[in-house]
Amino acid sequence: MPGRPKRSNALIFIFITLTINAMGIGLMMPVMPSLLTELTSLPVGEAALWGGWLSVVFALMQFLFGPTLGSLSDRFGRRPVLLISTLTVAADYLLIALSWNLAVLFIARMISGIAGATYSAGAAYIADISEKEDRAKNFGLLGAAFGVGFVLGPVIGGLLGEYGSRAPFYAGATLSFVNFLFGYFVLPETLKPENQRAFNWKRANPFGALKHISSNKEVRVLLLALLLFDIAHYVYPAVWSYFTAEVFAWTPADIGLSLAVVGFGYAFVQGYLIRVLDRRIGTGAILMIGLTCNLVAFVALSVAESGWVAYAFIGFAVTGALATPAFTGLMSNRVPDNAQGELQGLIASAAGLAMIISPFVMTQSFSFFTRDGTDLYFPGIPFVIAAVLISLSGLIALPFLKNQRIALANTQTAPSQTPVKE
Repeated sequence: MPGRPKRSNALIFIFITLTINAMGIGLMMPVMPSLLTELTSLPVGEAALWGGWLSVVFALMQFLFGPTLGSLSDRFGRRPVLLISTLTVAADYLLIALSWNLAVLFIARMISGIAGATYSAGAAYIADISEKEDRAKNFGLLGAAFGVGFVLGPVIGGLLGEYGSRAPFYAGATLSFVNFLFGYFVLPETLKPENQRAFNWKRANPFGALKHISSNKEVRVLLLALLLFDIAHYVYPAVWSYFTAEVFAWTPADIGLSLAVVGFGYAFVQGYLIRVLDRRIGTGAILMIGLTCNLVAFVALSVAESGWVAYAFIGFAVTGALATPAFTGLMSNRVPDNAQGELQGLIASAAGLAMIISPFVMTQSFSFFTRDGTDLYFPGIPFVIAAVLISLSGLIALPFLKNQRIALANTQTAPSQTPVKE
């Protein structure tokens, strides 16, 4: 019992860290047009092209360095990686606030992508302190942090943006530094010495990590299903603003309100609902519910013609967020304790890769079917593509949905295995 308060404080730190990371994009959205026009002296339309490349650079860094941070946390522990990353995020926000040309802003976004890959170390931390049967619901804290950050980011960015395009980044730097100090005093190390694993550059990258992890067929298959899910799920940030403006004639305020509702929904589903469902129906059933709800939402949105339809199916869309922690829990239970960081880094890389692929596919298809003179006007095509990808993901994951309870029962009755030092 003496360790319970420390564990609670540590989880608060993890939650705040990931919330601040999730706030990053939302914090930038209200002021990025002004900052880019200021740095490039270009009109908004042309400056937006640089904004797209900044997003690609950020996602690429997350893809490349997720396994690196995860492997470092397997070698040196979760605490140093999380604290150094948090301090780096604070310095990076300050660099963005002080950026004097476009090159500096690109460097800052590269650093953001690298340091922002703290998801892997944070998820490994949660895996360390969770029993196998509790991992899926505890991984829901990651999604809840995303939901809260998704709501707070645009609000803080919009309010502080009234004081200048750089004000939100000074605030982000301050929040991150205060969080670093909090973590320095409350965050204990959770990686046991016997679970430390030698750092190897050959495995500390997405390709090397995939080669090693793929030796486990079940994890390989689940990772493919997760990648397809991520590509489908990122249809929302990719085209939501364009789709709702085109089909529903929503204003920026309407779009912002809908995103706030989604953010609150994510926080509720992954922070609370999954904890209620996990003990009652198990991780496999939760994954099935998540995938099914996503499919319903995508199909409905693909043919929606009125804004009320979008709100009517937001419940299905946010309940679909159950799939992410369920996927993570299923994979985490299939790797040894000394490879949790590597696995979580690979999961972060999959998300980064999806963040590169999805915006390109979804925006290009949306543009093709809505441009002037098109033979078939169909703005809902990105959601049709997402529905197909979700269906494929479900088909791939189907065997694990049926066998999860049996596998979990076996892990609870089997003698524990000591991870092999490498």
